[in-house]
Amino acid sequence: MERCSGALEEAADGARQQERHYQLLSALQGLVKELPSSFQQRLSYTTLSDLALALLDGTVFEIVQGLLEIQHLTEKSLYNQRLRLQNEHRVLRQALRQKHQEAQQACRPHNLPVLQAAQQRELEAVEQRIREEQRAMDQKIVLELDRKVADQQSTLEKAGVAGFYVTTNPQELTLQMNLLELIRKLQQRGRQAGKMAL
Repeated sequence: MERCSGALEEAADGARQQERHYQLLSALQGLVKELPSSFQQRLSYTTLSDLALALLDGTVFEIVQGLLEIQHLTEKSLYNQRLRLQNEHRVLRQALRQKHQEAQQACRPHNLPVLQAAQQRELEAVEQRIREEQRAMDQKIVLELDRKVADQQSTLEKAGVAGFYVTTNPQELTLQMNLLELIRKLQQRGRQAGKMAL
């Protein structure tokens, strides 16, 4: 008797899973129609079906949300680092201007051209250093963001999300971004449907 009820529960659970899979697949197919046709063609029925299967238990939604939060924190941190560097450069320029003005005011008129030439060289050297520091910071930011993208791709690939693997190919990255957007839209729909049910 227990085996029979267990088998019935398994069959009912399987039917619910199958129904949920079809709902997710149908929603994905509808969302794909909003994408540019070039991406619609690259998202086969099999890919969408595999994506729907990966989304069944809700774990992927949680993973995507966690990755998004980590990305926002990383972007905020990098932005703040860049702002700090810009502020340091602004303070450095102000201090240099102040130093130059004081030196010019204390300088005898016949020495002023020599002092101004030396100050101009110093200013150019500081500006060159500032440009190099900004370029180095920008390169650091790009590398860090590239690492984050690779981490996200790897995490989603390990979670079994169709279409995700580590790549730097711009077309594949755009496709993955579109897949992420589809997942986020489904997640938002799920939240809204959940609120309506309450």
